[in-house]
Amino acid sequence: MTSHEIDRPPIEEPLAALERLLISEYVTAAGLDLATLLLRHDEQATRILAEASKHAAVKLAEVEARSHYLKKLHGEE
Repeated sequence: MTSHEIDRPPIEEPLAALERLLISEYVTAAGLDLATLLLRHDEQATRILAEASKHAAVKLAEVEARSHYLKKLHGEE
């Protein structure tokens, strides 16, 4: 690997930042701190993170469906 390859940030999925935000908002709404929760290894932490992930997946699917619908309306597909 050359030095300029190391300087480049890794390629990220298009909706990854939104996914992280949705997970963080879910955890915050549950009255917890995401950074602290990620350090925990108990069942409750695992359950809350799984719930937050499912919540984010549902919201992302909704965003993608709406995007697909709008593209179809505008004849872009």
